[in-house]
Amino acid sequence: MSSTSPPKGCGSNISSIYYNLCDLTTLWGVVVEAVATAGVMTSFILFIILMASLPFVTDKKRKGMVALQASILIFTLGLFSLTFAFIVGQYSTSCAARRFLFGVLFSGCLACLMMHGLWLTLLKRSGRGPRSWLLWLGALGLWLVEVIINTEWLVLTVVWSPPRKIVVPDLSCRIDNKDFVMALIYVMILMAGVVLMASLSLSHKHKQWRRDGAFILVTGLFTIALWVAWITMYIHGNRVSGNPSWDDPTLAVTVASNAWVFLVFYIIPEICFLTQVDPDLEEPHDGEHVYPARSLAYDITLKEPAPQNLNIENKAFHMDESPADPTKPVSPYGIYNGQLRSCVYQPTEIALITKGLKMQAIGLHRSLPLLLHQSLSGHGGLGCGGYGVAQQRVEK
Repeated sequence: MSSTSPPKGCGSNISSIYYNLCDLTTLWGVVVEAVATAGVMTSFILFIILMASLPFVTDKKRKGMVALQASILIFTLGLFSLTFAFIVGQYSTSCAARRFLFGVLFSGCLACLMMHGLWLTLLKRSGRGPRSWLLWLGALGLWLVEVIINTEWLVLTVVWSPPRKIVVPDLSCRIDNKDFVMALIYVMILMAGVVLMASLSLSHKHKQWRRDGAFILVTGLFTIALWVAWITMYIHGNRVSGNPSWDDPTLAVTVASNAWVFLVFYIIPEICFLTQVDPDLEEPHDGEHVYPARSLAYDITLKEPAPQNLNIENKAFHMDESPADPTKPVSPYGIYNGQLRSCVYQPTEIALITKGLKMQAIGLHRSLPLLLHQSLSGHGGLGCGGYGVAQQRVEK
C-alpha cells in the first residue's frame, strides 16, 4: 500500500483503512459520515432536552415512559457511532464490532419500543399500565437475550475455531453474508412484536395514546421496510449486479437510515408531547364528579324550610295556666330550629296586646260618626240635651 497514492481529499499520512472517510472520488463514505455525525449530535441534544423536560412533566403516565425513551436514545447514539465501523476498512477490531454490536444495538431499540407498545395495550384493556421500572426490566430482559446470542456466536466462530496450519489474521471478517443475516433472526422477531403491540393499541379511547401507538407502528413499519431492502441487496442484489464490494456501504447506509427513523418517527414526537396533560384528569369518567355534590337532605333543608306556626303561643309569658309537669321547666327557646329570627316572625304577648289596642282605637274612630248621627236624630236638633246625650255615649 505504500506505493499506492492516497485518493483525493486524504492526506499522505492517513492509513488506507480510513480512505473511505475522506475519499472525494467515491463520496459515499463522506456522505454517510456526515449523516452519522449529525445523528450523533442530534441524539446527544435530544437526550439533554429529555432530561431537562423531566421536572415539567405533569402526566405521571408519560413520565414513566422517560426511562424507555432515554434508553432508545442511548442505543440510537450507538447505532450512529457503529456506522463508522462500516465506513472504515475491514480489520479484526472493526469486524468484531460489526458482528456483535449490529444486532445488540438494534435489539435494544426494538425491545424498548415493544415494551412501550405493550404498556399502551395493557392501558387500553385495564385502564392502568404496569409500573415504569417493570417495563424497563422487561426491555432489559429482551435485550439481554440478543446479547447472549451474539456473544455465543462470536465465541463459537472466532475464539473456538479449529486450529489451522495457515494463520488467518482477520478471522472475524471471514463470515458469509447469509450467516450474518441468520444471526439476526431474534431481532426480526422483535420487529414483528413491535408492529403487533402497536397495532393493538390503536383502538384506545384517548387520542394521545392512539397517537403514541401510531408513532410506534410507523417506526416499526419503516424499520421492516429498510431491513427487507438491505437483506435483499446484501444477500442477492450485490452479487447479481456484480458489485460485491457494496456490502459495506449497504450496511452503513442501513444503520444510519434506521437510526434516523428512530429519531424522527418516535423520539422527536414523544419529546414534543411529553408535557401534555393527562386526559383522565381533563375528562372525568361518566358518573364521577371532581367536586362531590352536597347531600340531598342538606339541600332540602336550605331550599324548603319547615313550616312554622306564626301564631304559636309563647309559654314563657303565659300567666293563666301552669305547666302540666312543674318539675320539668319549659325553655323559651324550645322551638328554635337554627334559622335566623328574620326568617320566621313569632309575636309575643306584648305585641298581641298592643295590636289589640290599636284595632279598638280604629274601630272607635269608625263608629263615632254613627253615634253622633243617632243621637241627633233622636232629639230632633242640636240642642244642649241632644248634645249631652251624644257626648255621654261617646265617653262610654
